[in-house]
Amino acid sequence: MKDFFYAIQDLFVNVLLSPMDALKELELENWWAANTISWIFILICMTAVVYWLKQLQIFNKTEAEDKSVSSHSFL
Repeated sequence: MKDFFYAIQDLFVNVLLSPMDALKELELENWWAANTISWIFILICMTAVVYWLKQLQIFNKTEAEDKSVSSHSFL
């Protein structure tokens, strides 16, 4: 059972979080490159949020969602 938890630790520390360690090392070598990578990720997330909000606006305009109240009879 102990080996199972060590395997989970090894997965997270050595595999899944290794890009964060690489970014940490890059920041010590070149501050501009590390911040450029961070800004690229921020721009990707902002683009995804804007796309999502536009899709929500399209669904609200077409009234594709059923907004009738039917969960409780007393409402």
